[in-house]
Amino acid sequence: MAQTDMDSGEDGGGGGEPEVIAKASVLGGFTESTEIRALISSLPVVHESIVTLESAIERFLVIMDRYQEQPHLLDPHLEWMLNLLLELIRSEQSPPLLVHLGFKFLYIISKVRGYKIFMQLFPHEVADVQPVLDLLCRQDPRDPETWETRYMLLLWLSMTCLIPFDLSRLDGHLTSDPSQTREPIMDRILAVAKSYLMVTDKSRDAASVLVSKFVTRPDVKLKRLGDFLDWSLTTISQASDQTMGGTVILDGALQSLCYHGTSVCVCSSAPVVLQCLDQCHVAESSQAMLRKLGVKLVQRLGLTFLKPRLAKWRYQRGSRSLAANLSLSQSGSTVKAVSPDMETQSQEEDYDIPEEVENVIEQLLGGLKDKETIVRWSAAKGIGRVTGRLPRELADEVVGSVLDCFSFQETDNAWHGGCLALAELGRRGLLVPSRLPDVVPLILKALVYDEKRGACSVGSNVRDAACYVCWAFARAYEPTELKPFVTQIACALVITAVFDRNVNCRRAASGTFPYGIDIVVAADYFAVGNLNNCYLSISVYIASFPEYTRPMIDHLVAMKINHWDGVIRQLATKALHNLTPQAPDYMSTTVMPQLLPIALGIDLHSRHGAILASAEISHALYKLANQNNRYCNLTSQPLISSDCVDGLKSIHQRVSSLLLMRPAVCSLIENMSVSKMPFKDDPVISEFSYPVSALAALCEQYYQPQPGMADPQMQEVLVSQYIAGLKSTEVLTRCGSALALGSLPRFMIHGKLHQILSGLQQSCSQREVCFTEARRDAAKAMAQVCVTAGVSAQGGSDSVVCEGNVSAVYRALLDCMTDYTLDSRGDVGAWVREAAMTSLMEVTLCVVGTAPQLLSPGLVNGMMCSLAQQSAEKIDRYRAHAGSVFVRLLHSNNPAVPHIPHREELLAIFPTEGAEGLNWNAPSQAFPHITQLLRLPQYQYHTLLGLTVSVGGLTESTVRVCSPVSVTLCLSVSVVSVAPVALCLYICLCVCSPVVALSMCL
Repeated sequence: MAQTDMDSGEDGGGGGEPEVIAKASVLGGFTESTEIRALISSLPVVHESIVTLESAIERFLVIMDRYQEQPHLLDPHLEWMLNLLLELIRSEQSPPLLVHLGFKFLYIISKVRGYKIFMQLFPHEVADVQPVLDLLCRQDPRDPETWETRYMLLLWLSMTCLIPFDLSRLDGHLTSDPSQTREPIMDRILAVAKSYLMVTDKSRDAASVLVSKFVTRPDVKLKRLGDFLDWSLTTISQASDQTMGGTVILDGALQSLCYHGTSVCVCSSAPVVLQCLDQCHVAESSQAMLRKLGVKLVQRLGLTFLKPRLAKWRYQRGSRSLAANLSLSQSGSTVKAVSPDMETQSQEEDYDIPEEVENVIEQLLGGLKDKETIVRWSAAKGIGRVTGRLPRELADEVVGSVLDCFSFQETDNAWHGGCLALAELGRRGLLVPSRLPDVVPLILKALVYDEKRGACSVGSNVRDAACYVCWAFARAYEPTELKPFVTQIACALVITAVFDRNVNCRRAASGTFPYGIDIVVAADYFAVGNLNNCYLSISVYIASFPEYTRPMIDHLVAMKINHWDGVIRQLATKALHNLTPQAPDYMSTTVMPQLLPIALGIDLHSRHGAILASAEISHALYKLANQNNRYCNLTSQPLISSDCVDGLKSIHQRVSSLLLMRPAVCSLIENMSVSKMPFKDDPVISEFSYPVSALAALCEQYYQPQPGMADPQMQEVLVSQYIAGLKSTEVLTRCGSALALGSLPRFMIHGKLHQILSGLQQSCSQREVCFTEARRDAAKAMAQVCVTAGVSAQGGSDSVVCEGNVSAVYRALLDCMTDYTLDSRGDVGAWVREAAMTSLMEVTLCVVGTAPQLLSPGLVNGMMCSLAQQSAEKIDRYRAHAGSVFVRLLHSNNPAVPHIPHREELLAIFPTEGAEGLNWNAPSQAFPHITQLLRLPQYQYHTLLGLTVSVGGLTESTVRVCSPVSVTLCLSVSVVSVAPVALCLYICLCVCSPVVALSMCL
């Protein structure tokens, strides 16, 4: 059956699902019986205090809610819990509050175990009728605090109504007060039931249960059923669903008719009730619950017009008894499906069908297309129940009408309802095997149903229901009946289980397939919860079975690379990359020629996916050729044709420069470069716009005449072009140029390092607000260039990081650490500071690993002090980043960073074993460590600067944590040093009154 995922909200997540964590809570028994007994026994005491009362209720709820998934574990304990609570309720010493509390506890138990089972435990002797009825009559239906009492009393009264005596015998003992009017107890119960059918709380549901049991009594049926039906129909006719009150009245009246449908079937009122529903247009109500109750009532009325027996023509798989099947298998015989002869069927089905049945079926078919799932589900079950009593010919007409729901002119609601109906028909044996050739193709379409609506799509419920149909068919038919369709269904289910965007559909489809044991182990209910795992791992394993390889590839090409969700498109192309080794010839001769026209098509999503897929498949074919040691590049192997190579080469020329296309073209260029496409000296190389992500691969393949040597002409062109871009008036051009310089390979930097670093340093120094992003990317690129170029103490400053340029690099990055630019977006300078922190760490670790002597005490002191300042500031994210960089540099041992001021004291504040567990994002954890830096003279000034910013910030949690620490430490700091007095005064003014601040500083 289709499963639902309770963790995910993946429809709104753009495919980026969180990791699904499954927690199994299998309990062995009810282990809290002693505590529950003590809680119930303490109610007479705890109810006197609101604090102890709420604590007791909350504890009882917590215990009971543990058994929501295994309520049967409560069964051995239900009776004594009920008796203890009833003892409190019946006691004359119990005040009203304690009585209501007892009923609240009873309701909690019934909610967990289910009212149908729990209500059977209520005492239901003759002596119980009068007290329960009297207590119920004394309740205030409008009291919102005591609805649990009324709910449980109605359920209790519904059990007492089952006494096997005529209620008129109790009329002589109706009341002990002679002044009261002696109203028949039958009328009193009916009046109470009617009144509670009109309330707005849950008591209305219990009143419907009371009516269903009360009116089925022989004496009540004889005397009051007709009047009650008249009252119900009059209420339905006069109420309106356009008002809240009218909706409540209609809900209660319809529920009462639904619950006692068996009473309607023994009288002549069914046509009248059906006519009333038609006249009131319940099926057109705007309230989903009313439409659902209307469908439910219609199907029950429909059953009253038909003989109460199952159709003899229905398909029966055979014995469902495991013992019987085992005994037959040991004896060598087989169990065959039951199929009675046509003559017997025709004799048993030779009876007239009332005209009302056609109306019933028409309404149920309309309910399959309702916009609400609860209505469609009720209609589907009604279709199954009514069809099970029809002659074979009429039942086949119903099946044909259900199949009409699977038209592409219908909405997704109709497809979903049709799937539910087919599942019900198949499960009940009402879909004969001769109909399978018509049904299976529709189910295969439903398994991939996905209709785009605006920026998203609909159809996940259709696919989920189609999985339910497959589940129902697998259990309803003999394997021989399904054998012609097994491969198609299995492939479609595997594709849904692995590639569907919605986790509930993937889980619904994870079931039994050819090679079922192996596949279920790899694609079980929990494994398919993670989308990346499905596309990139499980799919590869399943595709190793030849039955599934090509269907999976075809599905990705036809349905997923053009998906509206960009995450799905990218995952699909990566999956095609991983699946290429399973069918390389098919990919090169069939898939690639299909993709190239799509890459130049009209649809934007299809074009984007096709370009990415072409790039991924090309690279996969190249890797496969290298693994087999057969060919040096793609063109010298038969796996890809020259036409495809020409098509790949021309894609970038014919694709627009839309923002969505740029990453796809970058991926294409990168993959063609690493695949060593024969484009060297081809004019197309000079036409490439050098996307950053593909630049390194492009240079490695086409701008390196000899290993380690750059083409001088192209080197000059590229470096000059990007350095000039750092001075552009467009911020995006500056950003792209900086990132491009950072991605250049080493041989392209050699001889140009001084020129590149000078350009990046100049870009970092321009403090205009509009170029904040450019400064951020320049800081990132500076570290990338230094790491790529390498470090050598005696090297040339134009080729490696050395004594001649290391100081300039650090000065530029330390200057970025002071960027506090603000604009309408807030502290945008934090982007630059974060990039500078990362770059300082990368450059420092690179220098320390090769030539630590290049790091002077001044450089290291400035870096560590700046990091200390950032680790004391107000924004959690950047404080956490600064703290992690600070601690990493402090604990670096291969080799250690030299000249760190106060290293030993810092190691005592941030010990190696505790640093990893420190949550820098939490001010309450970070500031007690940070403020200890105030005791160290080298860090005192910068730490105070950071704390000053935090105290004056807008984040309440940060201010609350660091303010008292700052005020306390201001005293010690001002005593030790005179220099920070002004800062101390400023902090104190932020936190305290001016008088207190002045006295502290004095």
